[in-house]
Amino acid sequence: MTGTYAALDRTGGSVRDRVLRAATTLFARKGFENTSVREIVDTAGVTKGGLYHYFDSKDDLLYEIYTTMLRMQTQRMETIAASELPLEHRLHAIVVDVVATSVSHLDQAVVFFQSMHLLEPAKLARVRAERRRYHEQVRGLVEQGQRAGTFRTDVPADLAVSHTFGAVHRLGLWYRKDGPLTGEQVGHHYANLMIAGLLGDFAL
Repeated sequence: MTGTYAALDRTGGSVRDRVLRAATTLFARKGFENTSVREIVDTAGVTKGGLYHYFDSKDDLLYEIYTTMLRMQTQRMETIAASELPLEHRLHAIVVDVVATSVSHLDQAVVFFQSMHLLEPAKLARVRAERRRYHEQVRGLVEQGQRAGTFRTDVPADLAVSHTFGAVHRLGLWYRKDGPLTGEQVGHHYANLMIAGLLGDFAL
């Protein structure tokens, strides 16, 4: 195959992994609706039979891209949340981590933001439930800090979490890996803004 996606490594990983990598790259660059199964198998260097051995449809591929990233980020968040760090440090570390992992998996983040609404309803409901579970656990940390008197209580916890993660979900629209900031640096800025807003006593 020649063209934009010919350079994708066809030799590394299992057939399943190669199909997922190819689909992620193509969905991020061309969009889910504009990518054919033929393009995916050609880019991955596998047969259609190889793809359909693991995935019943393009929709299954899209769902797997989402759930793989969500599971990874949720596991990391839960590990940080259960640590012995002070609460505000845990919240800060969670935001840094979700930004850094989103940037290190930028194609997945782009696909997540651009194409999630294209999932079939049952799968979309499962993805939204998993994402909601993540947000609720982070919101729980904010509420814990409010009850303890660490965080201001005039800012609704839901609003603080939605504001921060709304920005995280849009990273794929503007972040460039050849830009001036690393993913971790962006994460620190996002986390500092969130924590400063929760700790500060300034409001108009």
